[in-house]
Amino acid sequence: MPEFPIRKIAVLSEEIFHDGGPVTDVPRRRAAAMAVVKNPFAGRYVEELQSAMDDLKPLGLLLADRLIAALGGDVKQIDGYGKGAIVGSAGELEHGALWHVPGGYAMRERLGDAKAIVPSAKKVGAFGSKLDVPLGHINAAYVRSHFDAMEVGISDGPRPDEILFCLAMTCGPRIHNRMGGLAADDIKAWDGLR
Repeated sequence: MPEFPIRKIAVLSEEIFHDGGPVTDVPRRRAAAMAVVKNPFAGRYVEELQSAMDDLKPLGLLLADRLIAALGGDVKQIDGYGKGAIVGSAGELEHGALWHVPGGYAMRERLGDAKAIVPSAKKVGAFGSKLDVPLGHINAAYVRSHFDAMEVGISDGPRPDEILFCLAMTCGPRIHNRMGGLAADDIKAWDGLR
């Protein structure tokens, strides 16, 4: 059973009032929760990695809880999400893929009945690297108003033998969305797509 000791947790929250257009009465809120952990696979090739996803489930739940608190605690207001990982230079991209199940399912568990796939990005990066975490609507991948990305990173990580895991959530669409497509109020199929 590999261990992923946490070195640091950081939570970033934003309130967006306008993006060059009219100021809104209700700002869009975005938040990201990040954990920098030791990578037990750094510096070597390990064939079997999948079982380590189970070891990361508590971290997924912890970060999901931090995000919900940062966004005010009301899960009914949260309608967007995404996840990502930056693997330190002594690791490999597949170590970031360990986050798919524990990160995605933690948010789904905490948010209730979310249907859409959780958008994801990962990369191997140097100390201080940034990652654009893709964001999408929690119930329908085709809701264009929620297509977005949030840049995340921690100035002192990941170190070569670490991984930065991130979850992100949003409340509301892009502040001046006007690109049409499926509106959140028009979701009908409840199949995670439309």
